[in-house]
Order: sequence, then structure tokens, then C-alpha cells
Amino acid sequence: MPTERTARELEHARAVREMFSGIAKKYDFLNHFLSVNTDKRWRRLVSKKLNDVLDREDALVLDVACGTGDLSVELQTSGKAKVVGTDFCRPMLEIAYDKNAKNQTAIPYIEADGMNLSFADNTFDAVTIAFGLRNFSNWQDGLVELHRILKKGGRLAILEFTTPVVPGFKQIFNLYFTQILPRIGGAVSGSRGAYEYLPDSVSRFPDQKGLVKMMEQTGFTDVEYKNLTGGIAALHIGTKE
Repeated sequence: MPTERTARELEHARAVREMFSGIAKKYDFLNHFLSVNTDKRWRRLVSKKLNDVLDREDALVLDVACGTGDLSVELQTSGKAKVVGTDFCRPMLEIAYDKNAKNQTAIPYIEADGMNLSFADNTFDAVTIAFGLRNFSNWQDGLVELHRILKKGGRLAILEFTTPVVPGFKQIFNLYFTQILPRIGGAVSGSRGAYEYLPDSVSRFPDQKGLVKMMEQTGFTDVEYKNLTGGIAALHIGTKE
């Protein structure tokens, strides 16, 4: 059962939901523009790492905090598995739905909080979450919930911003991330606060090895990670025993 959340955690979730609702219409454009489309390559790597699961017709995959559905679509088009997307921000889900509503294999999108999912224990063969875990009000409890809904032997893939590892590049990126990105994102979206929240939330999130430790403490085994683009982001994979 999901852990009961504190009033502070519930308020955090409310604020995050409202923030993403406010930038939903500009979210995709800014993601691709501000990352120079690098985010698309990162998502393709997630599907590649889960290729053996995605290639099974009997497999069920859940994309948590799916936002506007970019990763969900990537997973769906990369194999034969059934993909389901969830997010707690309805305006983002409406955009996700519109992206592939005409497809014969349209992805079902469910409005749901990633920390309190209605799925039964041991349901999914794989669970993904891209740029969503750091937005949870409690990262450890969120991992526990994702672990719960995975089948034994199922895999969790976490794509998340993290700490750049290349000297020199780290300083340049941090300048862009903390000074330039909020100005551009704010001007285009009308919400500078959302793009100031981004570097702030990344700075508070565990680094690569810290997330490995957190996943292992939750019960995941064979946890490994791959730095992407000099450590701007990292892809962590773990298996439920």
C-alpha cells in the first residue's frame, strides 16, 4: 500500500501539478528547443535498453509521469508490448492523447498520481519514468510504489537530469541551466518560475551514485546507470527481485 503522505508533501504535489498545467501548451516546444532535440535521443535509448521487453506481445509497460507522452509513444512504436501512460496533470495528458489518438494502437492514458497508483501489485513487466521522479514529493516512497507494481524480474528505467561529470563543461552547463534557460523558458511559456524550479529541483535530487543507492535500498538489484551528454542526464536501470 502507498505510504500516507504529509501535508507538506501533498502541498508540493499540488504546486507541481499547477505549475505543469500552466506550461503544458509550450512544454514540448521548449523541451526540444532548449535541449537542441537531445531529449529525443535520450528517450530512444530508454526503448533500446528495454528492447527485450518491448518486443514481447504479452508484455505490459507503464510510463509514469508521462507528461505529453513523448516517451510513451517512443516505447509503443519500438515494439509489440502494450504501453500505458499515467500523469497527474490533465492538460499534459490531453496533449499526449491528441498525439496518437488516430493510431490503431492508441496508448491509453490514465490520470493518476505516480505515488499512489491504482494498479495491483506485480502488474507490469517494465516501468519507465522520464524527468518525473525528482518532482515527486518523496523520492524514496515513489520508488517503493514503482517497485510494488512491477512483476518479479520486471525492470525500472529512470531517465533524469543529474550532475554533469565533465570538468569545464559542468561549469558552462550550470551557467546555461541556472541563468539562460530560465530566461528563455520564462519568456516563451510565460512562467519563469517553472524554469527556475527546474535547476533548483535538479540540484536537490540525488546524484548518479546516490540514486543507485536509493534504488538498491528499495529492493532493486543489478542497478546500473549510463551518463548521457556528459552527465546532463543519466539513465538508471534496476530489476525487481
